[in-house]
Amino acid sequence: MAATGDMIYAWTTDSGIAKKAECGGAVTTLLKYALENKIVDVVVAVKKGFDLYDAVPVAITDAKDLDQTAGSLHCGTLLMSTFIQKYLDGAKNMKVGVVVKGCDLMSMIELGKRNEINMNNVLTIGVNCGGSVNPIQARKMIKEKFGVDPDKVTKEEIDKGQFIIEYEGGHKGIKIDELEEEGYGRRSNCRRCKYKIPRQADLACGNWGVIGDKAGKATFIEICSDKGADIVSKAVSAKKLDTCAAEPKGIEIRGKTEGAMLKLGEKWRKKEFTALRDNLWDFIKKETSRCIKCYSCIEKCPVCISTPFVGRPESYMVRPGYIPSDPMFHLRRFASISDSCVNCGQCEELCPVEIPLALISHAIRVEGDNAYVPKLGAAPYKN
Repeated sequence: MAATGDMIYAWTTDSGIAKKAECGGAVTTLLKYALENKIVDVVVAVKKGFDLYDAVPVAITDAKDLDQTAGSLHCGTLLMSTFIQKYLDGAKNMKVGVVVKGCDLMSMIELGKRNEINMNNVLTIGVNCGGSVNPIQARKMIKEKFGVDPDKVTKEEIDKGQFIIEYEGGHKGIKIDELEEEGYGRRSNCRRCKYKIPRQADLACGNWGVIGDKAGKATFIEICSDKGADIVSKAVSAKKLDTCAAEPKGIEIRGKTEGAMLKLGEKWRKKEFTALRDNLWDFIKKETSRCIKCYSCIEKCPVCISTPFVGRPESYMVRPGYIPSDPMFHLRRFASISDSCVNCGQCEELCPVEIPLALISHAIRVEGDNAYVPKLGAAPYKN
């Protein structure tokens, strides 16, 4: 029987899933088992759309359709929490299984605090995340840095500190550090992220630490909750999943990989936040002067929940219909999310005039953490 805290290697017994999925197909198998056995009513995952630069969120109720979500896509910038909140009524009347990366999970937890998602009804399968790449920038990077036609690429992955592509005629990898120093690579919020293994999920899964004859053929699973232990135990008992204890050396390697990613995140935080610290107000004023007040930063933010304005008329601080918006428009938004920003990057990703909103809100959040949390005698929350 699986138990909370266990670290195991797991792989599917389904030859069809094994052929199509990555890392042994454990995640797809667990979701399929949960759906077939009514443990969940719907599975939320991502599938390839027009091409591998087009990540599409899907809600699946028929287990046979799960095959289309097998594998991974790094050139997608979706947030699964808002999909569940807006299109599945926050899982309030159904059981939902969902694959999440760190920012998905953090934003789901925040939405749960706001009664926008019923986390009791959600089975979360977390996946290790080294970061994602904006699809437009990915095409540009592959063409200019790799010298390859983006339409000829059949697969991409981030592994061992490299962005790797496979294409008609070969494969090529370039170090993430090298790419990002030249303005390519991962999204800026992913560079700063320090939540690489989502241990607040029911299961934390990935390929980090899978070694020996299981390398590439199994998934490393850290069981993080009783709910996670239960689904693994049931899938094994039903002979849908095979498992064995993770190799001690593999556990060590996984820890070192995570540590290297955290150091890279800290490097980018120092580089970006230090430049803002002395002139934050001037930076905000300059960058937000381009705002066209489209409200995308509010609509897409998982923690900026609109509430009726009570008190003085809003026009005293933010004049309606005035473009560019008054500085208070953004200052009020930053203030409202300053204790909750999860660094998902959606505000910045979807801003039509490319204001670095995620950089600003994340910088404010981390400054607040560093100033306040140590007084409580606890380590800062590493969002």
